[in-house]
Amino acid sequence: MKVKSFPYRLYLVISEEACTKHNFLKVAEEAIKGGVDLIQLREKKDSTSQFLNKAVELKKVLDRYRVPLIINDNLEIAIKSGAAGIHVGNTDLPPTEIKKQWPQCEILGYSVEYLEQLYNEQTYTSDYLGISPVYNTDTKTDTITTWGINGVQEIRSKTKKPLVAIGNMKASNAQKIIEAGADCIAVVSAICSASNPFKAAQLLKQEIDQGIKNRAAALKF
Repeated sequence: MKVKSFPYRLYLVISEEACTKHNFLKVAEEAIKGGVDLIQLREKKDSTSQFLNKAVELKKVLDRYRVPLIINDNLEIAIKSGAAGIHVGNTDLPPTEIKKQWPQCEILGYSVEYLEQLYNEQTYTSDYLGISPVYNTDTKTDTITTWGINGVQEIRSKTKKPLVAIGNMKASNAQKIIEAGADCIAVVSAICSASNPFKAAQLLKQEIDQGIKNRAAALKF
């Protein structure tokens, strides 16, 4: 199985609608300063032109900090905006087809919603797996399995692929999810709805880093 380097630890999934207190571009920039190192733009309700305009504007911000842009479930937008990659789920264009149509894709994410997915060609083709959701969340309701900590541990035991945990992730549970085997925490409202996105990201990153230290210490025994 191909395992690509995945150095990212704090992943922001952003949309204009989710950013309730600040402009989404400001949220993105402040979040990066606080520790976010990968950002996905998810705009389910926008027209193609609206989505593309937002992607282009967001990429300008991200490029200043060398943070990759991921596009949610829209290959056309990903290619036209010059994004680094794309994230897809079970009902979207499959990773094998994305690789055919966009061989230059640098980061290809795929959501895992049931264990059988760990052994299919789409998982093998992807660069990281989204564990979706770890806990129930209002930002994504069309899911199959709520994994919990035990689910993260089980997936970790069955694959070497980088794991991105999403679904009601916040500072209070980030450390435990990393200790359970996730490589990265993805958040929406924990940063997008925060009064201070910089501080929110900073706290999340601190919890993630502590989880990594704890997991490393546990592996020594």
